[in-house]
Amino acid sequence: MKAAPPLEPNSEHVTLDLAGTDIEELPEGITVQFGLNLRGCLRLRKLPKGLRAGSLDVSDCPLLEGLPEGLSCSFVDISDCSHMHRWPSQASISVGRLRARNCLGLPGLPSWLGPLSQLDLVGCAQIDSLPDGLEVSSWIDVADTGIKELPTALKGVGLRWRGVAIDQRIAFQPETITSQEVLEEPNAELRRVKMERMGFARFLEEADPAILDTDTDPGGERKLYRVELEDDEPLVCVAVNCPSTGRQYLLRVPPETSTCRQAVAWTAGFDNPDDYAPLVET
Repeated sequence: MKAAPPLEPNSEHVTLDLAGTDIEELPEGITVQFGLNLRGCLRLRKLPKGLRAGSLDVSDCPLLEGLPEGLSCSFVDISDCSHMHRWPSQASISVGRLRARNCLGLPGLPSWLGPLSQLDLVGCAQIDSLPDGLEVSSWIDVADTGIKELPTALKGVGLRWRGVAIDQRIAFQPETITSQEVLEEPNAELRRVKMERMGFARFLEEADPAILDTDTDPGGERKLYRVELEDDEPLVCVAVNCPSTGRQYLLRVPPETSTCRQAVAWTAGFDNPDDYAPLVET
């Protein structure tokens, strides 16, 4: 971790790159005309009130719990901030993009947000709705959020699933996707999204997969399935049962996998199944 350079209160900067440094907080009154980069500052706990910057990157700052009151930015990245759980009561993030990937503690979005061009909420599992007055002109990425529909004002906005352009049916009505639709999808990235939204279990039920191997463990019978996909690597999944609950789990494994034991060993982090010797397999 690099030592952060000394910074004066009320200082003005064109750009400021403090990524990966040991800085714990910024001095009051600091202004950055363009980019303020604090990515990966593992000790950063606090940002000053009234902070102004063209863009602010505080991604992967695990101790940062919130953005400051009076913040004014066009582009903000708070991705992978594991303790981020609150928004300021008043601030301005507008014109550009908010990227908030994997902020598991964020319960929602503030009413003052926007208008924005892009909104990336991948992995924000607690966010299940968007503010009624929110304006987004380009796209919203809703992968692995709890969002089930868009406000009326956003009905025409583009949707993405981890960067892949999708429509509202794929995003919010995955029960309508069929295995035939997945197999006939010519775009490999979109095919993967449709398969994920459909769910591997339902896809395998409908797709008539080849069974590569079967065996047993304390949970019962295990099966290794394979489905060929056009212009893409095949889908290979192992079905295992929990010996405690009896619940079945379906786990995707590398396409070259040929046995159930090899598949389960891989899910436990072993490339060589001979190295995998649990007292009880689950």
